[in-house]
Amino acid sequence: MSIETGDSVTIEYTARFADGPVFDTTDEQVAEETGLVEHLPDREFEPLTFEVGDSELIEGVTDALVGMDEGEQQTVTIPPEKAYGERRDDRVIEHNTVEFDQMLESEGRSLEMGTRIETKDGSVGEVTHIDPEIVRIDFNHELAGETLEFDLEVLKIH
Repeated sequence: MSIETGDSVTIEYTARFADGPVFDTTDEQVAEETGLVEHLPDREFEPLTFEVGDSELIEGVTDALVGMDEGEQQTVTIPPEKAYGERRDDRVIEHNTVEFDQMLESEGRSLEMGTRIETKDGSVGEVTHIDPEIVRIDFNHELAGETLEFDLEVLKIH
């Protein structure tokens, strides 16, 4: 029986950048070998069960899973447009440094490179530049513009 959209499945995956480094996995052994266990100490590395097409998985993974059979393994290359999209300049905004610093201080936070900012609509950005005049915040997904590779294994079709 092949996977169809709407099926409940359990999979293992390992995700890496096209140039090699692993950035995510469900496999505990891979997580230990690559240092992800130390980097993500609260994360449980275990198979993922979800409904195909109704999940937070990127489009390229969902597309690859449709048609796979239980026990099947494959490695897929996923371009940015089927992953987290291309990097967009309009997702990088600038604010007056003094005003932005005062806003953060009113929240008990300090302005530093790498500070994570969440907007009222839930968008998350990261401070990527600070100078006396402007602070720059990048709201692109951290994997935007990246070509990714996923090793997929279908453990069970429910």
